[in-house]
Order: sequence, then structure tokens, then C-alpha cells
Amino acid sequence: MPDFEKKILDYVTRPGYTPVRDKALLKKVGGSKSTSAEFEQAIEALRSKKNILVSDSGLIRPVKKEGWIAGTIKKINSGAGYLIPHHKPDDIAHDQRHAGDLYVSERDLGDAQTGDEVYATVINRQRSGGQICGRVVEIIERASTTFVGTYFESNGEGYVHVDGKIFNSPIHVGDPGAKGVSAEDKVVIDILHFPSKDYLGQGVISKVLGPHGKPGVDLLSIVYEFGIPMEFPEEVLKEAREQASLFDETKLGNRRDLTKETIVTIDPADARDFDDAISLTQNEKGHWLLGVHIADVAHFVKEGSILDREAKQRGTSVYLPGQVIPMLPEIISNGLASLQEGQVRFTKSAFIEFTPEGIPVHTEFANSAIQVTQRFAYEEVLPIVQGRDEAGENVSTEVRELLKNMHYLAMILRRRRFSAGSLELHLSEVRLTFDDKHRVTGAVEREHDESHQIIEEFMLAANISVAEAFNDRKLRFLRRVHPSPELPRQLAFAEFVTALGYTLKKAQSRKDLQQIIEQVHGTPVEQAVNYALLRSLKQAEYTDEEFGHYALAVDHYCHFTSPIRRYPDLTIHRMIDEILERPDKGKGQSPQGLRQLGQELSLRERRAESAERELTKVKLLSWMIENNIKTLKTMITGAETFGLFCRGTDVPVEGLLHISRLGKHDYFHQDPAKFSIVGERTGQEYRVGDYLTVEVEKIDLDRRELDFRLPNSNKAGKSSKGNTGPARQDNKKSTKSSPKSQSNTTKKSRKVKSQRSKKKKRK
Repeated sequence: MPDFEKKILDYVTRPGYTPVRDKALLKKVGGSKSTSAEFEQAIEALRSKKNILVSDSGLIRPVKKEGWIAGTIKKINSGAGYLIPHHKPDDIAHDQRHAGDLYVSERDLGDAQTGDEVYATVINRQRSGGQICGRVVEIIERASTTFVGTYFESNGEGYVHVDGKIFNSPIHVGDPGAKGVSAEDKVVIDILHFPSKDYLGQGVISKVLGPHGKPGVDLLSIVYEFGIPMEFPEEVLKEAREQASLFDETKLGNRRDLTKETIVTIDPADARDFDDAISLTQNEKGHWLLGVHIADVAHFVKEGSILDREAKQRGTSVYLPGQVIPMLPEIISNGLASLQEGQVRFTKSAFIEFTPEGIPVHTEFANSAIQVTQRFAYEEVLPIVQGRDEAGENVSTEVRELLKNMHYLAMILRRRRFSAGSLELHLSEVRLTFDDKHRVTGAVEREHDESHQIIEEFMLAANISVAEAFNDRKLRFLRRVHPSPELPRQLAFAEFVTALGYTLKKAQSRKDLQQIIEQVHGTPVEQAVNYALLRSLKQAEYTDEEFGHYALAVDHYCHFTSPIRRYPDLTIHRMIDEILERPDKGKGQSPQGLRQLGQELSLRERRAESAERELTKVKLLSWMIENNIKTLKTMITGAETFGLFCRGTDVPVEGLLHISRLGKHDYFHQDPAKFSIVGERTGQEYRVGDYLTVEVEKIDLDRRELDFRLPNSNKAGKSSKGNTGPARQDNKKSTKSSPKSQSNTTKKSRKVKSQRSKKKKRK
């Protein structure tokens, strides 16, 4: 077999190499169709070793190129940034905050932006503290070229303030009025030339979303900003309709008929897609037989089909405040696949046998058909279990007994999980409330009582059992992993809780961490401690690598229970079909592309989470403006050199109380050891976890910033974020200043005029 790893590395690291895709590279290294499988395995091996990069467009590049370092840029407020290397060289100095990262000054960034993949070189300059500096020498791939912002005009020219903190200066978009745009409209732009320290960015308006503040425009802004597809192409809808026409609930084939069994669903009251249902019985040995029945999406979405390609591209349903953007067309997600009460539906069932003590002893899979006996909202379950429901006549004896048994077994499983070292953070989860015109009326904290815990424990048990069954068969599959945290982060968390007066015996002990979580439960510092612990942990992700799941304290875990809204679950369902069809011959998923699929789906998941978080922030800030909110009760969640981060206790929004707003008669400084800010003259201390009533000083909706001040503080003090208008280009090298720093169009640079003349020629 050819040594493809060496051949590939030799070829892509040769001088003058131009990035190509895999098919072209296969020929370049002497491969053929017959050896393509070995070639793809070599590509995956080199990717996992971080010896090569494969961009979203499929271009293959070396991680190391003539002494260059490949990595991702993360900019900071000062305009400088950090290069986070894909493969950290040994000669990069390590410090506590940015271990292994290169500091890149604003002048050395060029036009690189947050999220861009770049090549950089180490330069002979160090920051104070010894951190190594770098310079960006080439952009590998842009994180995005499409952005959303607010249009305005200055001196007869059109500009766009891009939302968020991506750019410090506006983007020039040419002649005013393009596409009928008006001042204060939200627009989508495509960047032609990215801004740098010396030049304003150049772009073109591709879509006008509507007036700033118009209902629905905030949603569209977030959707376009994050590149989330909303409407399904007609060909996808056509295939979904065809699947609907083919579905016949009376033709069960070789499915196990469970339509006469007592089976229930428990979901939020406003849920529309029901993808999991539960049955529970006892066998002659006194063992529990838990049936977790999951919507058989794989029956409708065939691998490689148009529906499948669309679902893979989306990766996940996106749950935005007041709006769900589904992964699959609604005829499937809310119709054919949804486990609606009284309807025959096809499912994948996992039957897990537990001893009376909650120890799993056997797992069995089946393609099945169920008919949900009764649907429950979470709020309805506990009163039934506790025998205090007023509408008891609506629940049969069989269903009532099932719910009580479900609660009994779930609590046993829960106790066992925590005794094994599982972690559970107590983080407040916020749900926005809306009026009939889809305007925010407030926010409430989501409940998470024992009715939620019943379903949570059963879903976890099913995911673990499926993963362990696959692993026992030595199958390669898409795992859900949560790598162990890095020791420095764990030690920093231990210092944090110590400063708050708590004792963490072993920073690396999950049981000790959970004990701390329980100790702070219900105390003023609960949220601060939980968020600090969350920040100390790594992110969960999808991969085929056996990293285990740190928070759950298990070695094998996957996602099986939500195929309507998560593509990884669909891949697991297809493997169950393979096992059922060929019990002794299943090999699991092909190694080609599995790790890349995991990376792509992890990114889609994070994109959805970021979009939800940003839209929630936008809607909360808009609500504060509309309701003229002037003061907030808050809790300090972070203490930095520049000020305090404070989160509202009634309105769950976070803002900055700049250090200059703490008082004009004292000098305040950060005390990292105590996670606080202290006044040198008065000794006044502001510590993480303290409650604080603050005044709202400024809300910048476009930058999504909220600034606080203390009541009666120095109102003439320096703003924490400066002018919210276009940033001034003060460097004398700048060829074009921000529009507000120009008196007339004659001061425009030759460079910009030259660019315009070229555009006219192209038109």
C-alpha cells in the first residue's frame, strides 16, 4: 500500500505549492480510484495529527509552511488580537491567560478579523511578561465575508456600521441609496476589502432587511449575520411531500408492534415536534425494562438524498426567541416523524434492562411502531406522581402507574449518576415572553423540576447504552465527547471559590466540584460559581475519538434521542439499522470524513447557540429601551482590570460597570486573588457574587453593549466604550478617515477614488 501520508506531506509542503482539493491531490501523489480509500484514510490521519488543514471549501494546506504557523485569529477591544495555533510550536512562550497563543499587535494583524484562519510568523519582539509576538502573513480562509449592520450616510457617501464588535470603523458601501436603502435601515453587506489599521473597509449592499426597530428585522439580522438558512429549497420540500405520500401507518413490515403498549411523551407545553416517548415495565425477575422510543427520522430521510444533504448542511434546528428554524421541513418534523398522541408513528426503540438498584444489564434495539397513549406537559407530571392533580379523571390507572414508576426509576438513576461523579451545573435558563404582536413583555426563568429530570435521566441512559453497545461491537461512530479540563483552569477555579470562602479539596475531583455546586445552591454566589465552573470546562463536541464525557463521568456517549432536530442522532439511527440488518457484520461508519463531519456539526451547533444568545440579548436590550429601564438590581459576575461585569437579577442581561464609574474620589484597582476591585483610599471592595443596584448609562443596540454606572457616580467621567459613531482613524498613514472626521468629499483618498474608477469600468 502506498505511503500516502508521506507522499501528501511531501507534496503540500514543497515550495510553490498551490492548495488543491482531494481529487486533484490524489492524482498528484500517484493515487488512483482503486487506492482512493487508503488516500482518504491518510488525509484523515494527517488532519487528526494537525499536519494539514482542509478548509470549508475543501482546499488542502499544510499546517506548517516555510516556518509559518497556521491558526485562528481572535481580536480584542484594543484592535490587537491573538493567534490561536492549530498546532502549537514548542518555541511559543506560555502565559496564564493565553497559553501557547501569539500576541498580534494591530499593525501586525493586517486586515485579519476574528475567526479568520491565517498563517503567521513569530517576530523578534516580546510583550511585557515575555509573551511571544507574531505577524499575520497570509489569510487562509475568512470566517465570513457577509455581515449585517445599520446603514447611514455622510458627506454624500453610504456607510454601514456592522453589528457587534467585529469592526471598529464603518464599512464604505459607495453611492447613497443603492437598492433603495434609507438611513437607519438594517442591511446585509458583502465585504470587498476588509478594514485594517490604515484603511476603511469596502463593501456592497446585497440585501435590505428593513428599518431599524421594525418587528422581525432583529430576527432577520441575526439569521443573516450567522448564515442560518431559513427557507427550504423547493426540491427539498418536494421530496418531503413525496415521503408523506408514501407513508402508510398500517404497513409495519418487520417492525415490532407496540401500538397497544402504554407509552407517554413529556415535553414543554408549547412543543410541536415530539421525538421521544417512554414505556416502562417490570419482568419476571423484578428488573425494570425501560423503553426509549425515538422518532424514526431515518425512515424518511435516506442517506445521500436531497433531504439528507439539506439536513446535514443545517446540522441542527435553531431555537431562537419566538421562532424555530427546523432542520427538516415541518411536514416531517411536526408531522410524519412527530410522536403525536393517538397517531401511529415509526420509531427506533432502545430497551434497557435495569436491576432494582438501577444497574443496566442489557440493551436491545428494535425498529418499532408506537401509538402514544397520552401526551403530557412537564407541569402536569409531578401533581399526578404526587397524587395531587385536580384533573385526575383525565389520567387512566395504567398511565398514572407508569408515571409513578418512571419517577421512581429516574430518581434511582439520578442518584447513581451523581455517586459515580457526574456533574450538573445550576445555571439559570431564561425564556422570553411575548405579546400577540411578538414584542417582548419580559423574561422568566425556565423550570427544571423532577418532571424534567425524569426525561433527562432516561435520555442520558439511552445515549450511554447505545454508545456502549456500539463500542462493545468495536464500531466506529460519531461520539459526543467532553474532554477533561486543563489543570491551570481547574486551579484557577479553585482559587476563585477559595476567595469566596469555600473549600475545594481537590480541583480535579468531580465529586468535590459537585459538592461545591451544592454548597452554593440558593446562595448569592450560586450563579457566579456555576458560570466560573462552566468557563473552566472545555466545550463538548462531536468526533470519533474516544475522549469520554467528563461532565457525565462516562467513557462512551453519543446522541441518539433527538434526530428531528440534530443530525448526529440521525447518523446513529442509521447504524442501528445496520446492526439490525446484519448483527454480526456491522463495521460502523466509514472512517472517511467521519471526523470532519463531527467538526462541521460541532460548528453548526455553536452557530445555533451563538445566534440564540445574540438575539436574546438584542430583544432584552430593545425591551429595556422601549420600557425606559433606568435602574437594575444586579449581581457582579466578573471583576477585570477595566471594571465589573454585572448581570441583572430580574432582567437577565449582562453589562459593564467601568472602573471609572465606581467613584471620582478614589482610585480603584483589581485584586485578582480576591476576584474583586478595591478602592485604595476608602478600601471599598466590589467582589464577584455581590449584589449591586446600578443605573443604566448607555445601551448600544448595534454593538449589543450595555454600560452601567453607580447611582450618583461621576457622570462626567470617561465613557467605557468611547464614541459609538464611526471610529476615527488617527494614524497618519491612513488613506481614508472615518466619514465623521471629514468635512467634505474632497478629502477622500486617491486610493478610494482609484477603487471607484475601477468599479465604474467593471460596470
